[in-house]
Amino acid sequence: MSARCRAAVVSTLTVLVLGTGTGVAAAESPAGEPPTSPVAPLTWTGCGTTAEATAVGVECATADLPMDYDEPDGAQVQIAVARVPATDPANRIGSLFVNPGGPGGEFVTYLQEAGAGLFADLNARFDIVAFAPRGVAPSTPAIDCQVDQETQGIYSVPVPDPLDIDVDAYVAKAQGYVDACLANNGEILEHVSTANVARDMDALRAAVGDDRLTYLGFSYGTFLGATYASLFPDRHRAMVLDGALDADQYINDPLSSLATQTAGFETALARFAEVCAVDQVACSGFGGTDPYLAYDQLLAQADATPLPAAGYTADPRPVTADDIRAVTSPLLYAKQNWGLLGAVLAEAAAGDGSTVRALLDQVVYADGASTDLYFTIGASEQRYPQGDLDVYLDRGAESWASFPHFWSNSGYVEINYALWPAHDEDAFAGPFDVPASSATPLVIGTTYDPATPYSGAVSLVADLGNARLLTMEGDGHTAYGRNSACIDAVTDAYLIDGALPAEGTVCQQEVPFVGVGQVPAASTATQRLAAPVLP
Repeated sequence: MSARCRAAVVSTLTVLVLGTGTGVAAAESPAGEPPTSPVAPLTWTGCGTTAEATAVGVECATADLPMDYDEPDGAQVQIAVARVPATDPANRIGSLFVNPGGPGGEFVTYLQEAGAGLFADLNARFDIVAFAPRGVAPSTPAIDCQVDQETQGIYSVPVPDPLDIDVDAYVAKAQGYVDACLANNGEILEHVSTANVARDMDALRAAVGDDRLTYLGFSYGTFLGATYASLFPDRHRAMVLDGALDADQYINDPLSSLATQTAGFETALARFAEVCAVDQVACSGFGGTDPYLAYDQLLAQADATPLPAAGYTADPRPVTADDIRAVTSPLLYAKQNWGLLGAVLAEAAAGDGSTVRALLDQVVYADGASTDLYFTIGASEQRYPQGDLDVYLDRGAESWASFPHFWSNSGYVEINYALWPAHDEDAFAGPFDVPASSATPLVIGTTYDPATPYSGAVSLVADLGNARLLTMEGDGHTAYGRNSACIDAVTDAYLIDGALPAEGTVCQQEVPFVGVGQVPAASTATQRLAAPVLP
């Protein structure tokens, strides 16, 4: 969920939009909800010119939907849709809508490149359908603030702390970023709330001919799912919310939400260090018997004298402590990447920052627009305190004191949100509730998830009322497809047959923790990512 970590999304996390409707379809809306706008028949074609898309049989379409649902005949957004048709049409159930999270993530590109990919086991019974949410390319208009994320963006460096922050300069930089976002994007900024994306998804559900939605959402995608279920309580057939966040806290108390997430990353770093102390080979020997201490010593070393990075000729600038922290957090997202993290840190501890610099270039700052999306979508709807700078300065100091490695994720950085003026009047802030008469969502939480800590899944189940919690004991962000046969089997049975697991069901993570053998060449560092980073 952090924008910096979300910027680490590899190309496997893009979204295609698809549908199957043969005529104009409109759904009756619940009380208080504006009518879902009819969708003209979707014209399905091949997806671009990529050989991959043609090979896997992916079909693409575009849906024109109202930018403002209160003005259905006004300006439109063009929503990119993709689908992988069910491979067993005789036993097809319907469509499975999938969302990777974000905010600002999309699975359209992923389906184009991988076909059903992660959802192959479900593709026999379902068309796998994805759409790029409004504001997110390849949908149009697409948000892009057109700034240098490393020096101008919300997570730019250097990262301030209470001992060195120049408040006027920092606020000016934040204002400059906000101004760039406003100047380079138009009316769309006031219409990108999750509630509007949920309305789009309902329109697309009708367009593909499904009476009720079947949905699998990851990370922030669980907020989209909870919003949909609350706005349209009678319109979902099955709903899986994996890597769940606390929906009420996310939108109504975002300061606490980000602090909770930052604590999750601190816990993940400690877990990584514990494993490395036991299996020093898998971590390339980083830190010996005390990797946690070694990590702090490495940061202090890089703070005093930035590490040379001559091995990465594309950008051999020396590496700072801020740079090392920025690379660490995305590699904590999946336990499969911990071996790579150990190798990179071991190389840095030996005085070479080349692979750190390569990962900054190829992963952390590779997709600036994704960071812009994370910020602008969240800022359009989250209820941040306005007008009191001291609130954020105090939170920045508290974050630095409480989270010694990842304080940049919360506190000072949230000043950007306080300065944001473009709010979506149609945003939904709760209550998040699923009536007993509705299908029961399946909420999945991982006990040591760094980005959406387990407490979020517990809270979401309590808020929804009618929901079932499935727990994975393990590490990393989200559970489905993350090396737990138990999680995958329970999830598939629920989506296909509607079979809920018994209350209190706990699954184990089965992913092995292995090293990378040797530090990869800096120029190909990202090829060693064992698992994609969900936003």
